Amino acid sequence: MRETIRFLKGGEVIELSDVRPTETVLDYLRLRCRLTGTKEGCGEGDCGACTVALGRLVNGRMVYRPINSCIQLLGMIDGAELVTVEDLAADGRLHPVQQAMVDLHGSQCGFCTPGFIMTLFTLYHAEGEEKSRKTVCDWLAGNLCRCTGYRPIVDAALNACFEAAGDAFAWRANETRDKLRAIMDSRDIYINRDGFFASPATVDGLASLYAANPDATLVAGATDVGLWVTKHLADLPKIIWLGRIAGLDRVEESPAGVLMGATATYADSEAAMAGLSPALGELWRRIGSKQVRASGTIGGNIANGSPIGDTPPALIALGATLELQSKDNERTLPLEDFFLEYGKQDRKPDEFVTGVFVPRPDANQIFRCFKISKRFDQDISSVMGAFRFTVVSGTITDARIAYGGMAGTPMRAKGAETALIGAVLDNPASWGTAMKALVSDFKPLTDMRASSEYRMETARALLAKALMEASGSDPAGLNVLDHREAADDRAA
Repeated sequence: MRETIRFLKGGEVIELSDVRPTETVLDYLRLRCRLTGTKEGCGEGDCGACTVALGRLVNGRMVYRPINSCIQLLGMIDGAELVTVEDLAADGRLHPVQQAMVDLHGSQCGFCTPGFIMTLFTLYHAEGEEKSRKTVCDWLAGNLCRCTGYRPIVDAALNACFEAAGDAFAWRANETRDKLRAIMDSRDIYINRDGFFASPATVDGLASLYAANPDATLVAGATDVGLWVTKHLADLPKIIWLGRIAGLDRVEESPAGVLMGATATYADSEAAMAGLSPALGELWRRIGSKQVRASGTIGGNIANGSPIGDTPPALIALGATLELQSKDNERTLPLEDFFLEYGKQDRKPDEFVTGVFVPRPDANQIFRCFKISKRFDQDISSVMGAFRFTVVSGTITDARIAYGGMAGTPMRAKGAETALIGAVLDNPASWGTAMKALVSDFKPLTDMRASSEYRMETARALLAKALMEASGSDPAGLNVLDHREAADDRAA
């Protein structure tokens, strides 16, 4: 048992024993260290003013990813290198990213600038990224600027971020790796201060601890729990962080499908999901931002049971199964059966999610999924639709259809599924019964994101779009592009 967390900051090992369960990285930096370059804006991981970089060892090499420090709990950076804007300049010279922002006038009021700088720092250290405005815009989707406008910031990124890294972090990478290896171990962490922050190192250790503390809050990426702290001011005296459990972050590809551990992040699983279906890859790209995808997990998105979570409808349509475990039992169940009603899941008090298996579509199966939201980036779905059709000789022999935002849980459209069996793809008239069945399958609510009528019309339109694409219509011709991406296409 270890009663401290350990991480690197400025090349030095920091060891803390006085970590409160819900203390955030932002509060640590600003209140304890008086490092005020990192800003607080929205307090919920949307604006990016609080962005810092975390460096971790991945397959023996240093990987830097941006995170929202306002919703990242301090205990979660154990075993990592924490990099803030104060760390970048070296020997009296600005970092290449900082210099590019100066040279190309990428900053005015300066409040958002440190966050942009830190996201671009992680892009500077990323490998294999295509040099394009689209790439830069994807990386900057989680950073907001109201002064400069994005053109000079994007220009600075294009100028600085696509050559081999040549900063001080690259020069001392071997030294950093050695220091990280020295502070990482396989002991459980348990810090008892105003409650406890715990981080088991094994699944068995988690099972025992959770059985003894079923009232504890399980945290994977904190992209949701962090908002309970910052927005709801929730008192969470017992935190169990899952991020150090060996093997729980696995992403295993096979001919049958993809097995993802509960703590596999969106960033870690994006390539595997795109390998299952390009539509899944596009969905993953639009979940949150780089900061959110670097921390947020598929297991967490499922376990919190949100009716508007982006991943469950897509995974349900593909026939995913969920793995659950407790101290004395393990079981699997179809993912759709996990969601019982709003705010209630089929999970016993001491059970926790360990993984999800997503089957690979067969050669005669067609899969599509579509996210509808008010903003292209960084937005919650109004309606999420996912469709898998099994097609033999142009006729649908089986269908799985799932929606988010249409009910109190992610839910299958079983009436529409039944109505589609026997429908002929090149005969749109045979789809009509399924369109009508959606009215019986769902009674959506009206809320701040969409009206009931809008949701129903959108659900029917998405089913029609999926069927049109399955029939062989050009998907590109059916896409309504975000204005930003349409401009990129015209420029190309």
